[in-house]
Amino acid sequence: MKKQQIRPGKPRRKYAFPIITERFLPHVMRFKKSLRWTAAIAAILVLGAVSMFLYLRFQSLPVTSISQTSRMLDLQGQVIDTFHTGENRSSVPLNEISPYLVDATLAIEDHRFYEHNGFDMKGMARAVLVNVETMSAKQGASTLTQQLARNLYLTHEKTWQRKLKEAMYTVQLEMNYSKDEILSLYLNQIYYGHGAYGIEAAAQLYFHKHASELTLAESAMLAGIPKGPKYYSPFMDMKNAKDRQLTILSAMTEAGDITPDEADAAYKEVLTFQPLGSGEQAGFAPYFRDYIRYIAVDKLGINEQLLNEGGVTIYTTLDPTAQRAAEDAVKNGLAGSEEQQAALVSIDPRNGYIKAMVGGRDYKTNQFNRALAETRQPGSSFKPVLYLTALHSGFMTPVTRFKSEPTSFSYDEGRKTYEPRNYNDKYFNDFIDMRTAIASSDNIYAVNTIMTVGADRVIETARKLGITSPMNPVPSLALGTFPVSPLQMASAFAVIANNGVRIEPVAILRITDRNGHIIYEAERQEEQVINPSEAYVMTSLMESVFEGGGTANRVSSFIKRPVAGKTGTTSTDAWLVGYTPELATAVWVGYDKNRKLTITEAHRAAPIFAQYTEKALSAIPPKIFPIPDGVVNVYIDPTSGKLAAATCANKRLESFVSGTEPTEVCGGPAGQDTEADNKLKEEGGTWWNDLKRWWKN
Repeated sequence: MKKQQIRPGKPRRKYAFPIITERFLPHVMRFKKSLRWTAAIAAILVLGAVSMFLYLRFQSLPVTSISQTSRMLDLQGQVIDTFHTGENRSSVPLNEISPYLVDATLAIEDHRFYEHNGFDMKGMARAVLVNVETMSAKQGASTLTQQLARNLYLTHEKTWQRKLKEAMYTVQLEMNYSKDEILSLYLNQIYYGHGAYGIEAAAQLYFHKHASELTLAESAMLAGIPKGPKYYSPFMDMKNAKDRQLTILSAMTEAGDITPDEADAAYKEVLTFQPLGSGEQAGFAPYFRDYIRYIAVDKLGINEQLLNEGGVTIYTTLDPTAQRAAEDAVKNGLAGSEEQQAALVSIDPRNGYIKAMVGGRDYKTNQFNRALAETRQPGSSFKPVLYLTALHSGFMTPVTRFKSEPTSFSYDEGRKTYEPRNYNDKYFNDFIDMRTAIASSDNIYAVNTIMTVGADRVIETARKLGITSPMNPVPSLALGTFPVSPLQMASAFAVIANNGVRIEPVAILRITDRNGHIIYEAERQEEQVINPSEAYVMTSLMESVFEGGGTANRVSSFIKRPVAGKTGTTSTDAWLVGYTPELATAVWVGYDKNRKLTITEAHRAAPIFAQYTEKALSAIPPKIFPIPDGVVNVYIDPTSGKLAAATCANKRLESFVSGTEPTEVCGGPAGQDTEADNKLKEEGGTWWNDLKRWWKN
């Protein structure tokens, strides 16, 4: 082999790799080891992050107890009042919130809301720079999702533990809800001051309108309040509120939501605020509202917390027109008196709906509901229960006669006596019939009646009519000496107005939860408890109360439609309970401390009843009372109670249950009717009925 030739004078090349390797090998090894550790740590972190996300994805969010205001609606679906425990809240879907309000909120609170995943990194960096420059915590960077997580599940304490939980809940909210759902939750949860939680409650509180109806100017005003309700509320500081509104309008302009001209016009717009504590916030028909709460909680078993915080909707029978008429009538009827009280309850006899309820002259000063109080004697207004019993007994008819004169009655097998007196000791000192006794409120006739038919039967009739208050079978029962509530009196008269059909009074039609699911629905309860013909004859008799002077004048000046009813007066109470075919109403006036009434004070019940009835039915044409089968109308001689002959000087058309009408003719022997008398009787039984049916139709 030929040997390699080495040029003389040129040194042989020496390679440095072995030397470098030996020198830096430890460093390379340490780097590789560090790299492996870094990769391992990164893998662990990624695995941990993935595990954490998976854990949060399948972990349920904490149960939140967001209270939501419950609403009470009238027959027309309008909000009467709300129930809440310090948190007035009413949730609405996002599509029922003004787009202006949505844009205003996003512009000032989180303009990158739809771009981030719960955490706005750019916003955080910007906030850090601003805070470092100003050496303060001037600017925050919480997203709407973070604020929602904090408000739903956490307190506002500033600890690292709370911050960590907030971050976890923020991630879970973003995982479990869409952006629109998060925004909807936020707008329905955020606090707008003065007890209003959520934009719907705020819109009602400040502007008395729905969230969907808010204008640009109103939206910009409301969107600024959550930052500091005490500082930016227009009720607290209008200048701060306007400054905040301008800031929001500028942010909306910068975001491209509105033009500069629109922002300028909105800022200059003069807003009309609802006075704080007025309108729905103060409550409409407050006595009725309290009654609804009582029925819902105590009778229906609705959980009180659910009622206050569960966002339920209660559909009631209240007629706003009738309620306003009732409140006006009571106010006008008590004008000139500072202490006298009144109560009014009105029921639709055809379905049992409680249409109006006033429990006193001023709810703000006294919340006692006198419409429900079983503490006042109804007096003579109870007598129709007595006479209805008499008609049913078969012992008496409208022409049964008793002598009106001072009388002493023995009862309890002769061991006791009762000596009733007429008002002002006025007596006819002659025989009178039932119609006259009702119109004049003759007490002697009433006690004669109860002694004839029996007090036990009267109580039985009262129970059929829905009167449940305690009563004893004594002669004074005929004069209404046992207390009955106005509600029970109105209910009893409603049965008579409804041809003897009792329909259980109802105030709540149904209750739904916050999702619209029905949790209670009223079932109609009705029963024929009184013979229709007897009920109609009683109605006919009570129509006489409003014919002639006295009470008639005080009522007829207001009411221009058929009406039946009965007055009742004791030394401390005055009543008028009456009805038309559409409304049965009980009115009571008196003093809470049983102070005696003057004549003027006792006469206030009738005008209240009349003014209310006519105004409540102003849009409804007058109707006569329908005549059921089994009723016959004949002309009678008022003096004798017999059929009126053609030669009788006085005639009166009288209603009878068929088969109980008189057969003897005035001025002639029994059974000896003349041809003219027979014609008169036939006319009384047919043409009058036909006329009334024609009027009704």
